[in-house]
Amino acid sequence: MTHPRPRLRVAAAALGAFGLLGLAACGSEGEVAAEQPTPEPSRVEVTAPRLTVTYDGGVMVLDQDTLEPLADFPMEGFLRINPAGDQRHVLVSTSEGFRVLDTGVEAEGHGDHYHYYDTGAVMTDITHPAPKPGHVVRHEGKVALFSDGAGTVAVMEPEDITTVPAEPTWTAPEAHHGVAVPLEDEALLVSLGTEEERIGAAVVDAEGNEVARSEECPNLHGEATAGNGAVVVGCTDGVLVWKDGAFTKIDAAEDYARIGNQAGSEHSDVVLGDYKTDPDAELEEPTRISLVDTEAGEIQVVDLPASYSFRSLGRGPEGEALVLGNDGNLHVIDPDSGEITQSIEVTEPWREPVDWQQPRPTLTVEGSTAWVTEPETSEVHVIYLPRREVVDTVALPQVPNEITGVGAPAEEHDHAHEEGEEHSEHEGEEHEEGTEG
Repeated sequence: MTHPRPRLRVAAAALGAFGLLGLAACGSEGEVAAEQPTPEPSRVEVTAPRLTVTYDGGVMVLDQDTLEPLADFPMEGFLRINPAGDQRHVLVSTSEGFRVLDTGVEAEGHGDHYHYYDTGAVMTDITHPAPKPGHVVRHEGKVALFSDGAGTVAVMEPEDITTVPAEPTWTAPEAHHGVAVPLEDEALLVSLGTEEERIGAAVVDAEGNEVARSEECPNLHGEATAGNGAVVVGCTDGVLVWKDGAFTKIDAAEDYARIGNQAGSEHSDVVLGDYKTDPDAELEEPTRISLVDTEAGEIQVVDLPASYSFRSLGRGPEGEALVLGNDGNLHVIDPDSGEITQSIEVTEPWREPVDWQQPRPTLTVEGSTAWVTEPETSEVHVIYLPRREVVDTVALPQVPNEITGVGAPAEEHDHAHEEGEEHSEHEGEEHEEGTEG
């Protein structure tokens, strides 16, 4: 299980309330007791936010500690999930757009920590319209929703996610499988492209005026943010970096080297990425990853003892790079040296399916804990990263596909984007089909 959390807070609070009421009722004989305010309805305190898992036919909400299913929402079609970044809501990509799932935990800040209260999981009626919903990106305390079908971007505060459907903040000249990243001062980094190709990125200000552009990123895909604030987007010949108000291209050593999926951390200036070098492969099973040093402007390529999938990348609590290999191990990598410092046995060996929508072992990380699904056994494994060990394994009633948390609060967010935001090594064509229906 995840690291132990105290479970006596609710009982202690209840005892304290009972004691106060008891003292108020114990006035001396003949005295009229002072009128007591009507107590607020009691709330059940829980220990953590919740997890969400998709399966063929619906979405389940899980207790983070026990992995017990707390709610199950049948839904049709291929479903994608992304955290809204408020520790409570998840965005479910459907054929209509981004539907808001309330996982049923209210987070209340209390000094340097949070308290969590059970409110009951609900699939809300709020859907943010988006033909062919694509990437969801959390950055600078905001969340950006990209519609591949309309080429629109809706940017909002996470706390507004359950209000009225969002209006587009920016619209691309042509619709494409793109991405948008909220920046400071209401600026926005957006992809440039058409249905046929993507060529680079631009930055627009709060009024929508373009202030910078680079067309040096063929087939741009994915994004992540480093600890120094640099935003990295992937290309088929390296990466494009937005840092200090300017774009910089970092070329890969090979003519073709696709870095289409990335994971960043606030604790590291190095961004982890995949690394594929066969443009003709129906399914490339890469055995190398990229480490993009955004300060030095260099790409280090690291050989792994196994292959991995686009759902295999994550970052640990100290910025360590995490890669879930098809050898069943979670490989822990020093992002600066590229050294594999440990390989944690998690699942049985597995092979990546050719159809990207089919389940395969998937990694998600929040804080000090990683969760790994194993579809073959319908299990979820829990890894406590500071101890580098699997601490729990729980079987689910359905075969898990995607898994996500709800996102750390904005001030604690480590900028690591969920691997579930990355879609396909065939540049989004399968993604567009998969969200229909």
